Order: sequence, then structure tokens, then C-alpha cells
Amino acid sequence: MKKFSFLFILFVLQCNSTLLMAQTEPEEIKQDADQFEDSFYESLLQKGIENYDKAIVSLDKCLKLQPNNATVYFELGKNYSASKDYKNAYSSFERATQIDPTNAWFWVGMYDVSYETKNFSQAIVVINKLITFDTKYKEDLTSLYMATNQFDKALNLINELNATSGKTERRELYKIRILSEGKYQNTEISNLITQIDKDPKEESNYIALINLYSRNNEEEKAFEIAKKLAEAIPTSEWAQVSLFKNYLENNEAQKAINAMNISLASAKIDSKIKHRMLNEFLIFTDKNPQYSADLEKAIAYFDADKEVNVAKEVGKFYHNKKQWDKAIKFYERALKNGDFEDIETNLLLLQVYTEVKQFELVGKKAMTMIESFPSQPQFYYYSGLANNQLKQFKKAKDILEMGLDYLVDDKTMEINFNIQLGEAYNGLGDDKKKEMYFSKANQLLKEKKQ
Repeated sequence: MKKFSFLFILFVLQCNSTLLMAQTEPEEIKQDADQFEDSFYESLLQKGIENYDKAIVSLDKCLKLQPNNATVYFELGKNYSASKDYKNAYSSFERATQIDPTNAWFWVGMYDVSYETKNFSQAIVVINKLITFDTKYKEDLTSLYMATNQFDKALNLINELNATSGKTERRELYKIRILSEGKYQNTEISNLITQIDKDPKEESNYIALINLYSRNNEEEKAFEIAKKLAEAIPTSEWAQVSLFKNYLENNEAQKAINAMNISLASAKIDSKIKHRMLNEFLIFTDKNPQYSADLEKAIAYFDADKEVNVAKEVGKFYHNKKQWDKAIKFYERALKNGDFEDIETNLLLLQVYTEVKQFELVGKKAMTMIESFPSQPQFYYYSGLANNQLKQFKKAKDILEMGLDYLVDDKTMEINFNIQLGEAYNGLGDDKKKEMYFSKANQLLKEKKQ
């Protein structure tokens, strides 16, 4: 919590001569004034050498002579505070404000004690008074609202200060913390829309709103704001997001590719938006295969992405379309860029290798995965299938029988295992076991259909 530093200017002490003259003779007035002055300066001397107790004794003498002197109470507060007697310190500063509420220094004393004792609720009351003297104290109030979890008030004050004083790193960090709780996001969305209407040339408000929509998985709204940004500030990197979509819709491929590449290379643009752009270009490229090289270049931007293996997702896209060669290409790239032993990607790749009848690759890949994951039955199945196709029936039988030990509650896989075991025994010329396994596969198939 930031605290402002202040220089203390020694007060010019003056006695209330009118009051004294009404009750005392001139000589008595002079004696009292001399005693007051001697005691006050003695307190300053003792405070200067950190004899706070003695300073307090001298100030008490001053109060007997001038019980309504705000400056004496202020000095008492400082000495009590230095002695860590915070209760008396606060009371002294408070008494000073009651005598003279127009002096900001007295309120500062109360604030300092509240801060030191971490009585933030009390500090908020005092700081609101200090704001009437100097609006810079609103920075302190923001921190106090955060410390007391009054996030709604903090957010409103942050937005006010951002609009009047410009943004600061600390306030932006506060805002990130507040907006991590979804219930405050609607307030911020409304604020950002208002700020965009007020100042259409301020890029940061568009970006903040796009990011907010993106975090809420509201990509359509994010794209709408990007479109508004493109109209207001065409040179913005974020504007390329909207321009990319417009170019694609108008079939202006090269312009779309240029806008996409700028966006994908930008550190400012949220990854979810980038994934959305790539997906749209993937669909476009599927219909316009002449831009496949540009697609591969775009995918390369995501090679270091630790959250989403983009090459794998592109492989699935082509897999679903039964474009096996392209699926293989991207699955292999996914394994190269990410975790080489990722189980799902390896199984998808084995399936596609099987579709294109690359059984030597199936057998080699499956055995490698069995070494790494000896309890995964799917890899035994693919190894057995490949060896059957390669007419290595004895090897297929041994591997399949080994894999059966790891098969649990997977009827589809059990059917496939029995079919491949039937094929293996057929190749080995054992008709009895061949019929046994084929029969078992048929029975399981009937049970599955029921």
C-alpha cells in the first residue's frame, strides 16, 4: 500500500490572548506564555533525542496551560506513535482534528496510525476526509478497498482514476485480480464499452474488452469488437483479426493470409483468438488446397504452444475427412513438436497407418509404445494386427495373448483382440483355436448389440 510522504513544518505557536486576558493579569499571562514556550521546546528537544516519555511529560504541562491547543495534541500523537502507544496516538491526533478539522496534517496522523495498526476500515474513514484536501489520496483508497475485499468499490475507483489520471501498473494488477472473479466482469464490460464510445482512438480499451470476451469463450463478441477496432484504428495489430475475417469472406486470400500472419506473430493477441483464426483458415484451405503451404506456415507459429498441440488438432481435422496422408503428416509433426510418447496421438497415428496399410510402420510404432506403456492393451492390438498382415502369425499370437491380460471392461477392444487371435491361429493352421476365437468375437458382438 503506497503512503505519501510529508514534510512537517514547525507550527508557529500563539496563545489565545483574548481568553487569557479575561481572567489573568498581564504579568501572569507573560509567565504562562513563558512556561508554555519552555515546555513545548523542551518536548521538541526530548523528541529529537528519542526520549519520547519525557517529551510527553512536557507536552502534558503545555496542555494544562492551553487545553485546546491542537498543535500540542498533534505533537503528543507523534510521540505516542513513536513509542508504539497507538491507542493514545490515535486519540491525540483525533483530538487535534476536533479542535482544528481544517488542518490536513492532523488527519494524516490518524491515517498513519490506522495504517500502522492495519485497521484498514478505520483508515478508509480517515482517507475519505483526506481526499477533500488532496485527491491523490484516492490511490491509497484503492489499495484500502483491495485490502478489505471491497472489490466493487475498488473497481469503480480504478476506472475513475484510469479515466482521470491514466493507468498505472499497480491498478492494472488490481483489476486483473478483481476480474478473476466473474461477478465483476459485467461491470467492467459496461465500463469498457463506455470508454470506447468516449474515446474511439484509445486502443487499450478495445484490447481489454476483446480479452475479456475471449476469456469468457465469447469469441463472436470478441470478433465484433475487433471489427470496431479495425474501423477506428486500421493500423492496430488487433485490427488484423477483423480484417482477416472480412478478407476470407470476400475470398481475398492473399490479404487474408497477410492479416493472419501479422496476428499470429503478435504477442498482444490472445491465443484463443489465434486458434480461432487458424481454424477458419484450415476450413478455407480444405476448399482451396493451393494455400496448403500457407497453412503449414501458420501452424508453425504454434509449435511452441504448451497448452494446445495445434498440429494434432489439424491432424484430427483431416482424419475425420479421411484424408489419411494429411492426417499422418500432422500427427507426426505433433509428436515431433510435443510429447513424443503422447498416447492419444500415437493411437490416432497407428489407426491412420492401418488405413493406408503401412503395416511395417504400424508394427514398429506399436512395439515402441509397448516398451513405454506395457499396460496399454491398444498397442498390443495394433502390433498383433500388423504382424498378422505381415504373415508373422506366431509373433502376432504371442503379443495378442500378452495384451489380453491388460484388457479391462472394453468390449469393442475385446472383440478386436479375438478377431486378430482367430486370424493368427488361422495363419498357424490351428483351426480349432481359430474357430474358438472367431466364435467368441461373434458372441461378444451379439452381446454388444443387445
